[in-house]
Amino acid sequence: MPNLIDLDISVNKFEEFSSTMFRNLLNLKQLNISNNPLTHIYEDQFDMFVNLQSLSIEEVEIPNISIQMFRSLSNLSHIYFKKFEYCGYSPNVRSCKPNTDGISTFENLLANIILRVFVWVVAFIICFGNIFVICLRSCIASENQHHTMSIISLCCADCLMGVYLFFIGAFDIKYCGEYNRHAQLWMESLQCQLIGCLAMLSTEVSVMLLTYMTLEKYLCIVFPFHNYRAGRKQTLCYLIFIWVLGFIIAVIPLWDKQTFGNYYGRNGVCFPLHSDEMEKPGARCYSTGIFLGLNLFAFIMIVFSYTSMFYSVQKTAKTARQSVYNKEVSIAKRFFFIVFTDAMCWTPIFILKILSLLRVEIAGTIILWVVIFILPINSALNPILYTITASSFQEKLKLCLKAKCKQAGLRETVIDTMSWDFL
Repeated sequence: MPNLIDLDISVNKFEEFSSTMFRNLLNLKQLNISNNPLTHIYEDQFDMFVNLQSLSIEEVEIPNISIQMFRSLSNLSHIYFKKFEYCGYSPNVRSCKPNTDGISTFENLLANIILRVFVWVVAFIICFGNIFVICLRSCIASENQHHTMSIISLCCADCLMGVYLFFIGAFDIKYCGEYNRHAQLWMESLQCQLIGCLAMLSTEVSVMLLTYMTLEKYLCIVFPFHNYRAGRKQTLCYLIFIWVLGFIIAVIPLWDKQTFGNYYGRNGVCFPLHSDEMEKPGARCYSTGIFLGLNLFAFIMIVFSYTSMFYSVQKTAKTARQSVYNKEVSIAKRFFFIVFTDAMCWTPIFILKILSLLRVEIAGTIILWVVIFILPINSALNPILYTITASSFQEKLKLCLKAKCKQAGLRETVIDTMSWDFL
């Protein structure tokens, strides 16, 4: 036995190996323990394999996996796991399979070149669009100041999503070519926790602000003769409450590691969208409550409110003049696009969350595309839908430009011929 070089005990019914089982196999170079229903692997299980070159642990769950488990395998060149995320616990091994989870690869935090480029593009679009609207709203006086406060607050929340994507892009560049060496340290790092917290804050505050603004608009349109409009102080209190609640939702998982584990560090992009077997029950319940509880409820409220507003507008338009009718149709179009973009953003997320809870295997590539492209849809389009396409804002912007042109000695007809019909 001491001279044994190759040992294959795969596809058996071992539930546990004793800590002394491999004690005398000092010259072993290849070990295959794949496809065994193992419930536990000791931290020092492989310490005696100083000459081991290939280790196969495929189709084996290792809930207690740690870097110390493979620390003595100095000659190990090939290792085979069930999951790519395990590769981060053997950073010095030359070849680890599977070499990607669809999100990250052995070399890079982001799995392919398209995503590595577009994370910067999407981040720039989000930040530029929202900062542009914040500047416009701040410079142009509005009669409805409390609505302007809500829009600026929404833009700030959406801008945080752009900041989150910028950080993901920056760390992708930092670890370029050697991600696996830093994968575990990265996912457990304070930086990953904070940017994951930032993304969650952005998402939840944006969802709650959209719901608040929708309900406010719903009460004004469906019940026009009731005095439901909030004042400036009341609006400020609502906005502060939403931001505080969003902050609490985002930071709760950081307070109790025992209950939530590494909540934000489940993958390379630090966003807790997918549930798996290794996720702690407390984290799974919390994540489900947020995505399929709070967010799904908010989405249903938004869809219901805009459907009711659309019906109310249509009923009013039937008895109105043609000019009023055209205006109502324009409003209805905006309503449709608002609901449509919300559905585009949240429906895939709800489906993914449900499938992951049902233990349906989801390719990591899908999760990555959702985080980089689908989740930020609202953050990118909200400035257009809630500001640039609003007729009242367009009129104020035209008046402002006319005043500027008068000061500059330009003709007003230049402004009058500008087209503002974006939808």
